[in-house]
Amino acid sequence: MHISVRKDPGALMRHIIHVRDHLVPTDMDVAAGGESSGPDPHDLYDSSLGACKALTVIWYARRKGLPLQDLEVTVSRDASQERQGIYRLSTTLRLGGELTDAQRQELLNVASKCPVHKLMTAVTTEISTVLDDNPPGTEVAP
Repeated sequence: MHISVRKDPGALMRHIIHVRDHLVPTDMDVAAGGESSGPDPHDLYDSSLGACKALTVIWYARRKGLPLQDLEVTVSRDASQERQGIYRLSTTLRLGGELTDAQRQELLNVASKCPVHKLMTAVTTEISTVLDDNPPGTEVAP
């Protein structure tokens, strides 16, 4: 998997994320010097958790034949202690359909097992960053 993030030449800080066949803008809010023309990196991080939970729950419900008709996942962030090493995310699921209490609980349990939740809570992520001497946009053979 290869993701590219490139500055939008017509913007102050906005960059365009290239993922597979998708283009996603990212920017900072006005107070941080951007134009608020897209989600900032924290928004993208947080929304990846919500998206993963939503996709995992809908996939599971369809696979099990559960009568889930609609789904909304909200993510709330508390970054007040981020500099002290604590970043809090809380998620809420809204489930639509004729689900029993047991099915609702089953879907809640499944949401906690989504791959991004596991990545954020149980996996050590190792990151390396290197310099490439080619200018941005240069095609380089693999």
